Amino acid sequence: DVLRNDYEGQICALARSLELIGERWTLMVIREVFLGRRRFSEMQENLGIARNVLSNRLQRLVDAGILEKRPYSERPMREQYYLTEMGLDLWPTIVTLTYWGDRYIPLPGGPPMILRHKGECGGVINDRRICESCGKELTVREAVATEGPGLKPALEELAGARA
Repeated sequence: DVLRNDYEGQICALARSLELIGERWTLMVIREVFLGRRRFSEMQENLGIARNVLSNRLQRLVDAGILEKRPYSERPMREQYYLTEMGLDLWPTIVTLTYWGDRYIPLPGGPPMILRHKGECGGVINDRRICESCGKELTVREAVATEGPGLKPALEELAGARA
């Protein structure tokens, strides 16, 4: 049996979605933009991804209409990446997969990231995107990612492994 690398012959929205966003690194690139890292260099440094792979994933996401490029410098010409409405609609998927990972494949120190309700409330957002303080179901524009208890221990462990 030869493992195919596409979902040809599948009449299924999930298969079509995975064909577009299921490639290795693609959701991580989208996560970077959600977290405000919009420049190629920021994404490349934070992910540790090969430049050609990142370039390929970004171009594919732009071509698909998930990301758009906007210039931030003319000399030299440099661009940043922003999520389109189509891209912003992936937020529930990112939240669900993040919470699933924290629950079933947790880091010893706890979650590295906590989602919070922006503004005065500041409550923690649960896996269903509901603020645990005020009970409101939130959109991506009402949420902010903050450092969780597992971030520093995980970074220290990673630095030790690389040394």
